[in-house]
Formats: sequence, C-alpha cells, structure tokens
Amino acid sequence: MFRSLRFEEAGIMKNRLFKRAITSILICVMLGVCVAGCGSSAGGGAGAIDGSGVKVFFSTIALDDFKTLVMNSVIDAGAKSGVTVDAGEPCNSVDAQVAQIREAASKGYDAIICNPVDAETALQLEVAAGDIPILFTNSEPDKSYLEADKYMYVGSYERDAGYYQAEYVWNKLGKPSHLNLVLFQGQPGHPAAIARTKAVKNYYKTNGIDVNFVFNDTAYWDTQKACDEFKIFLKTGQSYDAVICNNDSMALGVVQAMNEMGIDTSAIPVVGIDATVDGCKSILEDGMQFTVYQSAVGQGASCIEAAIALAKKGTAKDVQYVTEDGLYVWVPFAPVDKSNAASIN
Repeated sequence: MFRSLRFEEAGIMKNRLFKRAITSILICVMLGVCVAGCGSSAGGGAGAIDGSGVKVFFSTIALDDFKTLVMNSVIDAGAKSGVTVDAGEPCNSVDAQVAQIREAASKGYDAIICNPVDAETALQLEVAAGDIPILFTNSEPDKSYLEADKYMYVGSYERDAGYYQAEYVWNKLGKPSHLNLVLFQGQPGHPAAIARTKAVKNYYKTNGIDVNFVFNDTAYWDTQKACDEFKIFLKTGQSYDAVICNNDSMALGVVQAMNEMGIDTSAIPVVGIDATVDGCKSILEDGMQFTVYQSAVGQGASCIEAAIALAKKGTAKDVQYVTEDGLYVWVPFAPVDKSNAASIN
C-alpha cells in the first residue's frame, strides 16, 4: 500500500527526492477523472470499487471554486462507484451545519462527508451525527477530534504545499542567502492557511535563509482582496523578491494588480496553491509562475473510497493513502510550473 507523503519538519530533506520521483505518476493517476457538474444526488454508475447500496450525505460550507470542485468530485466518484450521494445546501453558519447533519443522521445514511464551516466545531458535528461516521475534508479538525474508522480526515498534507512553494521561489531566485517576501494568507484561523504559512517559514528557517516578510497579511482566499491589498503594499515602496500566496485565487489577484501597475510578472515569482484552471492558465500565459496541484478529484474519490470501506467493512485500513494510525487519508500534492501546467486541467 502506498503511504502518504506526510512528513514532519525534521524529515523534510529525507523525503524530497521520493516526492519528486512520483510527481509525474501522481499527475497521470489523479487527473484521469473528469469532474462532473453539481447536483443534489448521484448514484448508479460502475466503478473500480463496488459501492452499490451505500448512501452518503455531503455537507459543506459556502462554496468557492475549489470547494465546488471537491463537492462535484465526491458526487462524480459516488456515481462511478454506485454510491448514492445526497448533497445538502451549503451552510453559512455552524448552527445550520449542525442542524443539517442532525437531520441527515435521522435518515439512515452510511457515512457523512463534511467540509466543516469551522473545524473547531468537529465535536458538535460528531455528536449531531450520532453513530454515523464522518469523513471531514478540506478543513482539518484537530487530531483530538479524530478516531480511526469513525471520524477521519481526507485531504492533502498542507505542509507539503508550503514546502514546495518555498523551495521553488528559492531555487528560481538562484538560492540567495536573503529574501524579501510578500506573503498572502487565507482565512484567519483556517487550518490550511496556518499550515501552509508555517511550512513556508519553516523551510527557510531550516535551510538557514534570512527572510524578511515585508508584507504578511490575509486576503481571505479572495482574488479582489489580494489585488487591492497588493496595490496598497506597492505604495510603501518596499523592495520585494517574490509573492507567496496560500491559494491560486490570491495569487491571481496579485498578478492582476501587477498587470494594472505595469509590473513585469516574469521578473518576480508569484506562486499559489490548488492548480485551478485559471491558475494554470496564468502560468502558461506568464502571469503566475508556480502552483501546487491539490487534487479535488483525488480527494473526492478518496472520500468515497473511505465511505464505502466504512459502510461495508467497518474499517478504512486498506484505503489508499490512509495513515497507519487510521486517522487520515492524505492525497498527495504535486508541484506545477510551466513545464506541466497544460496537463493539469
């Protein structure tokens, strides 16, 4: 069984070559499935894993581009495996999501796949679900809320993404001993924003690189906010070598601002995460220079695979990418630049 790419800070250098070696394999494997359109339910289709008779409820926070891809991928993977997937209306509050999951629990679903409004409320969601297992995705709850074969997290190990970004920027700029960086973070308190940012900073610290973050703020994953905030930063007149963003949407906002201000994007690396359609297009058009592929298709398929395993076997121990402790299913990230951006979407 293939093991996750999850690494601890002390093991970064040990795993580097292995991760690079499988990058091309990951892209080929994880991009072979087309993302289906959104619907309230799906079922009946043939797939490699037989999920016939399994019923899953999908609950999500209000959608953005990537969250929509994850939801559609869950629905599509369910259809291919014969799983019935019912998707609830996106929730705008914790109370709404708790109520939604409580109602779903009364309808006899085999598993719930949940993109939580607030990952810190995982316990409330678990209580609302009763005896039904929950597969959290996209926003990672604290480990204390997880339990093998009951409450698991399916996603990608966020520190890998930040590591790839930091490594790319350093190599692209010729491995300097000092860097001036702009850093845009996602939603404050969001587990992905915290982990990605921490990984970037730890990479440079581990490699003894002196970094001055001349601007470090949040743009809430949003393109226009990043555009506006980057323009404000430019008014300070500070020197900067690169811009690192927690996702593609913010990176695209920075590129938009640079274009509007007449700044040469080919001279200053702007990097993101997610490898969205627009992000990859920007790379090919010399806007952004780098992103990290987070497979919504892979995450959706892994959610369904785990749901089937829990429903039919009572355990997810044989699910691809599951960790030894049974708490996580880590779908690998992969680095994307101009050499492979055209193959992503």
